[in-house]
Amino acid sequence: METTTEKADKTLGSVGILTGGGDCPGLNAVIGVVVRKMAKAGKKVLGFLDGWKGIIDGRFMELTIENTSEIVPLGGTIIGTSRTNPYKKPEESIAKLKEVWNSNELEALIAVGGDDTLKVAHRLHEEEGLNIVAVPKTIDNDISGTDFTFGFDTAVNNAVAAIDKVRTTAHSHHRVFVVEVMGRHAGWIATYAGLAAGADVILVPEKEINLEEVCETLKRNREHSQHNYNIVVAAEGAVFKKGDYVTQQAELDEFGNVMLGGIAEQLSRVIEKHTGFETRNVVLGHLQRGGVPSAFDRVLGIRYGACAAQLVLDGEFGKMVALRGNQIVVVDIAEGVAKTKTVDADLLKTTEEFFQIP
Repeated sequence: METTTEKADKTLGSVGILTGGGDCPGLNAVIGVVVRKMAKAGKKVLGFLDGWKGIIDGRFMELTIENTSEIVPLGGTIIGTSRTNPYKKPEESIAKLKEVWNSNELEALIAVGGDDTLKVAHRLHEEEGLNIVAVPKTIDNDISGTDFTFGFDTAVNNAVAAIDKVRTTAHSHHRVFVVEVMGRHAGWIATYAGLAAGADVILVPEKEINLEEVCETLKRNREHSQHNYNIVVAAEGAVFKKGDYVTQQAELDEFGNVMLGGIAEQLSRVIEKHTGFETRNVVLGHLQRGGVPSAFDRVLGIRYGACAAQLVLDGEFGKMVALRGNQIVVVDIAEGVAKTKTVDADLLKTTEEFFQIP
């Protein structure tokens, strides 16, 4: 698809859309329905390339019915994404962003992203007065104000499929397998995938790891059941108690987030040492967020995109679309970025009780 840095055709009103942060199954569903609704309203849609970087640099492509008609089943995002932070160098970046906005006479922007992307959207609306509507997306499912974000269901399904495959090797070799999944501050993927796959132990950022308890659980489950192997599912952001091990590296991304990784490797060494069970680890990494979106995520993306487009048409800005129960609702972006949505206490209790053999 051709891109341009020239000014858009101003014969029609223009609405921008961008996708920021990590790629996520369901993004193209949002893009596709926004284009359709805007076309019916006689408005052009400019897809800014690679997240906030595209609107800072003035790089975009015109999105039409013709070039988006078959994108709903596709994974990733056809307009690219990045973790660019306009507020890292605000004096330079915000000025460029506003220049591109004004030169293309944008009526509004739909920002689709996770916590970092939405925080930028919130600041631009509040501090610069820009007309912005937010669509929450993250496979981590940790955005407040909404029950679920698209991408989460696909990631869980991908993780469960991988754990099911690991199980055959664990069973054949009588091993413990530690499977590391994504989840920086919240253990939604680990919890759902671990429950669905029947893990012996689920480790999440919401609760510090008690190594003695983990090892005793693995030994007890082998002793009192017919299976001679174990599955441990650990979120990348799960932490050890003070004085034990740490997993965080020194490197930071543009939003100041620590680059995580390595907890599965550390856990596997400790578990083997303290239980005597041969232990291996698997890091699922980006496999969780790759591939085509699940049916649930496609439909949720379409519903979110349709609501976001309608908010733009209605002149309702500073808002975020959300899912409550089975209803699409509208909340302030401020609510979505107020805090990290962690796994609730009742669900954590289930993970601790259901699969631990007494």
